[in-house]
Amino acid sequence: MQIADVISIIEKEIPLNYAEDFDNVGLLVGNKNEDLKGILVTLDTTEAVVDEAIKKGCNFICSFHPIIFKGLKSLTGKTYVERTVLKAIQNNIAIYAIHTALDNSIIGVNKMICNQLNLKNTKILIPQKNTLKKLTTYVPKNEAEALRTALFKAGAGHIENYSNCSFNIEGNGTYQGNNASNPRKGNKNELHTEQETQISVVFQKHLESEILSALHKNHSYETIAYEIISIENKNQTIGIGMVGELETPLPEKAFLEYLKAHMQTNTIRHSSFLNKDIKRIAVLGGSGAFGINAAKKAKADVYITSDLKYHDFFSAENNILLADIGHYESEQFTKNGLVAILTKKIHNFAISLSKTNTNPVKYF
Repeated sequence: MQIADVISIIEKEIPLNYAEDFDNVGLLVGNKNEDLKGILVTLDTTEAVVDEAIKKGCNFICSFHPIIFKGLKSLTGKTYVERTVLKAIQNNIAIYAIHTALDNSIIGVNKMICNQLNLKNTKILIPQKNTLKKLTTYVPKNEAEALRTALFKAGAGHIENYSNCSFNIEGNGTYQGNNASNPRKGNKNELHTEQETQISVVFQKHLESEILSALHKNHSYETIAYEIISIENKNQTIGIGMVGELETPLPEKAFLEYLKAHMQTNTIRHSSFLNKDIKRIAVLGGSGAFGINAAKKAKADVYITSDLKYHDFFSAENNILLADIGHYESEQFTKNGLVAILTKKIHNFAISLSKTNTNPVKYF
């Protein structure tokens, strides 16, 4: 197995198409064509993590956060980023980052928080826009079923809890080929009328190449008429943050104790108590001030995130409890989730969970 094979497995489960535009994801350091020796999964890539990879014989680091976020103008070792990258290069270790692609995954960071808190009935808090596309094509009537089946197999027609979704209209299509044409039905230079089925299917944008491949492999026409458009429908399987429910409501102080225990944090910064039980919970790992209004709209009793500033707490406006548990603390279980995802797909290589604590924030 090569490093490229691991990357393919990761990106099939967590497509990079849904990472935020500002982010830097994918293979950041190394050659994807190198043979794989071992995988180390970490929240951050630091010099200590590279040392751990060397000690464990791993030449592929799968990191949540990217070590290279902004452009590097030099590699002299004067910063921790440059030293980390240099050490990885010198030891032939590849570094891969998944970051906001995993943030926006339904099995990602926020699902892992929900699992830690044992939340039920979870769904995406802020669905990502422009993630869905629609294919419309025209096929001879007697070939429609086979083409639909191929498109479904490629991933089209999946809408939340439903699969094999399509819309079909029957009618007559016309065309006339010129001297250079090679029509599969009809003859050159003759107007041909064919009974056709118009098929429309919705698909997630990262599947476009697979959908088009299935279309071309399972359509008999020399030239296929089709159109692909982006649609603005909300996609409840891709987006950031999640909202769910506790099975049994808890008073606010009891809930914060519950939160401390389950998220393994000793400090929680929070807004004023509202003297009501906590049942509906919104979560957003990492810096999440931008999600406060979404949590309110979701009618959450509490919003759990990190990196809230002084004035962000005023945004609670006495109708939601804001709980800042710390950036590292909100994302610390991400690496465990990544190991679980990879272990299901890769059985013949060592996948190690990094033991290095990369939290740069200390408490006194």
